[in-house]
Amino acid sequence: MAQLCALQNQVLTSQSNMTVPFYGKMLFLTPLTTFSSGSTSRSRIRLRLTPIPSSQCFITSTVAASASAHAPGPTVRTTENRLPAAIEDGFLALKWLQDQAVSEEEGKDTWLADVADFSRVFISGDSAGGNMAHHLAVRVRAGSPELAPVRVRGYVLLAPFFGGTVRTKSEAEGPKDAFLNLELIDRYWRLSIPIGDTTDHPDVNPFGPLSLNLETVDLDPILVVAGGSDLLKDRAEDYARRLKSWGKKIEYVEFEGKQHGFFTIDPNSEAANELMQIIKRFIAENSN
Repeated sequence: MAQLCALQNQVLTSQSNMTVPFYGKMLFLTPLTTFSSGSTSRSRIRLRLTPIPSSQCFITSTVAASASAHAPGPTVRTTENRLPAAIEDGFLALKWLQDQAVSEEEGKDTWLADVADFSRVFISGDSAGGNMAHHLAVRVRAGSPELAPVRVRGYVLLAPFFGGTVRTKSEAEGPKDAFLNLELIDRYWRLSIPIGDTTDHPDVNPFGPLSLNLETVDLDPILVVAGGSDLLKDRAEDYARRLKSWGKKIEYVEFEGKQHGFFTIDPNSEAANELMQIIKRFIAENSN
């Protein structure tokens, strides 16, 4: 329920580049061709998961040159609800999208059904949203059969917020004055994980003792992005390395010297612009 830059109260139409918030999740339509009045071309869909208002500004910029629109989805629970509430709400957003694709009820969002290509959906998230995107990838599985006719084509995990009881090198040796320091990381987990559990909980640590064996899970393509100075960098890198060793289609990109959320801290930087191009290329390469 955070503000989205100056676009918070803008009205959405099918041919605008405006954005509308829906409680930490955003739905973008990225056209396959330039959208014009009367065009029959359909748009790829991108679901954005993020807890941070400023990251909405970054992602709006990422697709502004090509986005036709994005739509509000269902009302979801607020941050005082501990995990797995946020993950469940992420799946609820996908089920809402499925409803738009198949529903013939009077309340159907007709402009979305008319212009969206539900067979080309991408899910992205930064920080805690990257964690959520991972769990959606695992739940939905490759080909997203449970969501038909919606078809998820790929996932973008930006600085994914994973954890564990054993400190990584980047966590233990990271600067105490970092934007996201160890004290803050621990505080976030205390507020998020189920009471009585540790950071080896499956919602926190994808390789914890009780976590699902990801080697056995069929996954759609995943792009993982991390800053080289991010205390969570080692976890993101290890995540990508393990999945790649198991034959998953994983791409890992690291921005040397950059901290957690560098693309939201300075969305107009050279690194942020480079990241925009990487995301656009990933979407284009996995759209067919």
